[in-house]
Amino acid sequence: MMLPKTYDFDSTEKRIYKMWEENGYFKPCNDPHDQDFDPDIENYVISIPPPNVTGKLHLGHPLFVSLEDLMIRYHRMKGYSTLWVPGTDHAGIATQLQVEKKLREEGTSRKEIGREKFLERTWQWKEEHSGLITEQIRRLGASCDWDRERFTMDEGLSNAVREAFVHLYEKGLIYRGPRLINWSPALQTAVSDLEVEHEEEKGTLYYFKYRIADSEGDFIPVATTRPETILGDAAVAVHPEDERFQEYVGKNALVPILNREIPVIADDYVDLDFGTGALKITPGHDPNDYEIGTRHGLEVYSMLDKEGKVTDVGGPYQGQDRFQARKNLWEDMRKKGLVIKEEPYVHQVPRAQRGGEIIEPMVSTQWFVDIQPLAEKALKAVKEGEIEIVPERFKKVYYNWMENIHDWCISRQLWWGHRIPVWYCADCNQITVKREDPTACEHCGSEDIQQDPDVLDTWFSSGLWPFSTLGWPEETPDYEYFYPTTMMETGYDILFFWVARMIMMGLELTGQKPFSTVYLHGLVMDKHGQKMSKTKGNVIDPIEVMDEMGTDALRFTMLVGSTPGNNTNISLEKVKANRNFANKVWNAGRYVLGTLPDAPSAPRNEPDWTLADSWIWARLQQLIRSVERLFENHQYGIAGRQIYDFFWSEFADWYLEISKEQISRGGDHAYYTIETLIRVLDISLRLLHPFTPYVTEELWQHLKEAVEGSPFADRVNDWEDALIIASWPETREIEGWEAEAVDNFEMIQEMVRTIRNMRAEKNVQDGRLIPALIASTEFAQLFKQEKEILAELAQLDKDQIEIRKELDKKPEGHVALVAGPVEIYLPLADLVDPEEEHKRLHNELKQAEGQIQRLEKLIAGPFSEKAPQEVVEKEKAKLDSYREKATTIREQIEMLKKA
Repeated sequence: MMLPKTYDFDSTEKRIYKMWEENGYFKPCNDPHDQDFDPDIENYVISIPPPNVTGKLHLGHPLFVSLEDLMIRYHRMKGYSTLWVPGTDHAGIATQLQVEKKLREEGTSRKEIGREKFLERTWQWKEEHSGLITEQIRRLGASCDWDRERFTMDEGLSNAVREAFVHLYEKGLIYRGPRLINWSPALQTAVSDLEVEHEEEKGTLYYFKYRIADSEGDFIPVATTRPETILGDAAVAVHPEDERFQEYVGKNALVPILNREIPVIADDYVDLDFGTGALKITPGHDPNDYEIGTRHGLEVYSMLDKEGKVTDVGGPYQGQDRFQARKNLWEDMRKKGLVIKEEPYVHQVPRAQRGGEIIEPMVSTQWFVDIQPLAEKALKAVKEGEIEIVPERFKKVYYNWMENIHDWCISRQLWWGHRIPVWYCADCNQITVKREDPTACEHCGSEDIQQDPDVLDTWFSSGLWPFSTLGWPEETPDYEYFYPTTMMETGYDILFFWVARMIMMGLELTGQKPFSTVYLHGLVMDKHGQKMSKTKGNVIDPIEVMDEMGTDALRFTMLVGSTPGNNTNISLEKVKANRNFANKVWNAGRYVLGTLPDAPSAPRNEPDWTLADSWIWARLQQLIRSVERLFENHQYGIAGRQIYDFFWSEFADWYLEISKEQISRGGDHAYYTIETLIRVLDISLRLLHPFTPYVTEELWQHLKEAVEGSPFADRVNDWEDALIIASWPETREIEGWEAEAVDNFEMIQEMVRTIRNMRAEKNVQDGRLIPALIASTEFAQLFKQEKEILAELAQLDKDQIEIRKELDKKPEGHVALVAGPVEIYLPLADLVDPEEEHKRLHNELKQAEGQIQRLEKLIAGPFSEKAPQEVVEKEKAKLDSYREKATTIREQIEMLKKA
């Protein structure tokens, strides 16, 4: 059977994916819902990091999908009962913003239509847009069990969220109170640290005087990047060892313009080398100042309201926008002689991930999780090895976060999300917290109760993902068999925001670790290691890449370019190279299938394997062992590169070429060569399958069908119906003959490369066969046995190849080559046109002699005395090099005369 000349990924991918899904290959082979379920069969489970339900594919998705699919496909082929749970996140802020934008286009707003109508519109939006991201993930070849797909606001997951909140509340681990949080004035909600991006921006450092109360002109110089927050200052802090300001510690300073007295305090946090060495402390609007304020018992002044306008704390600036107040206050301070100077300053500015506005740290009454008790257990689980983090260096990052953790603000002033299950009683002012919606206050029985309007942070429901998707809090068959899950694969940038919370919630709510291993991948960058952005014009659209070059090319590029915890640089050139690799695999398969129709019907004798047969089999076994070791250590990129190198540089470039000569001999030589081709191609496709699933499945199906109709039909009796469920190649013990076969064949390769390089250097016409004299004490017998292969690969005249153990004297008129311990002599007359070569050599000699004359004159002159010694030595080295080159050319001219 002859395959098409080129691999048509466009017509193949959808057909193959449909075949996989319709045959149930994505489902666990040992399903707890089946009658023949065996709880003792080992499973391998991944919960997909849920993308935003309204999201669109970007290059981060192909990386994590490819990595997780590789892990799942590998373990499926190893015989594990694999489950990859897919799903999407409701993405509170992102989704709400999309719907609000739509409403604005219609001339209305969420406040105008009300909460109930707004939620109806949001669910409608979700239904209309949620399919896009899942279809794109499918296109990447993701072998998820789509019958188990989940959404963070499904009924089951919503029940899990309610159970988690009530459980933590009943244990006293959830409370409501005023604390410093990130506030978005535009979004009108608290936002998580992950939703704040800190960017370096050009700003101004404002230096001013903090006058000392009850003194004649004394002041402490202070610098700030946010002058408007002076209105909320509660203290001026200096370092305890700073002698400049020691006399003021314990005294009071006057807030500019407002003249409010605030204390001068000493604190180790102050950096002596930053600014003036003194700090204004604003506990209500800076996280570090909040900590200092807590230590010193300072007042907390909230000088901004939720719209970013100055409160009554700001006196005459009340009602002004924060940035207008900055200008006005600074100008008033200038008039009062309080301004010292201004200077340009590059600093980190916190901006909202959604919308880009500057975020304000602000004290607000919110719901919090008392996180310390949960963090202690999560820290212990990693320190004691119950949960592994790959790469290990991120354990230090994890430890640092968990040891310095702050209480978690879980309330958001949004409408889209899991509404907080708390009801306030208008009559007794008590709260009711229930798993089911109450109809009356549990304290006084009043029916005049109102549910908290806020929703929970999206990360609260995401923190339950590994077990809520399996049915928790119910003891479902899936939960009992598949939990704890095995692997959590995600980006290192959300190790704390998501991974740590899953560990904390899992240990607290289920009493078990949520997963055994955390594998962290890096960010996807452009080819120069730069972040991709529309403004830089370096964004690569994965959909366009797959349309042009196929999914396998994109997947393979992402996988071989990745190492645990490091960023991945990607370019279209790399994808094109891997598209070429997919075509190489296809063409190798075409060749192998093309040998089957002419194969002998049966061998006459037991196999007499050639050196090439033994070498390719030994190298394949080495590869299997190496890939297995690399997979066990999560070095998937290195494993992929090794498979690539074996297939392209050894199987395709060497063995396939040799097989042509061996098959041409006919008989048993042909039979066993074709059998070797089948075996090596089959195993190579199995090894490649987790990396490039589409082309390998398509080619393997053709191989299976072709072999079934050939003299080798018995070889596929134990092959499965599809490569996706075929067994993974098993490692074998090293056999004694392997090393010698590899060493001997590598000697043949070195000889062939040496002769090929000389042919290229001398521009010997392709196809022109030349004689050769080969001398080697150690390998003479090997070369005699492999004479035909040497002749075929190096384009030598096999009837004029002379092989000796040693030579009495070197033959005249020959080019001498050395390949390890082997000497090779090729007659010069057979390599070149003597007249043309004579011209070329004389031209080269003339150029070399010209350079010698120039350099001799230069070095003999004043240059040698005036120029630096290292420059003179460099020119002398050039002279020696040209003299050596001229001598070599003269020898070649003499040799040409004798030829």
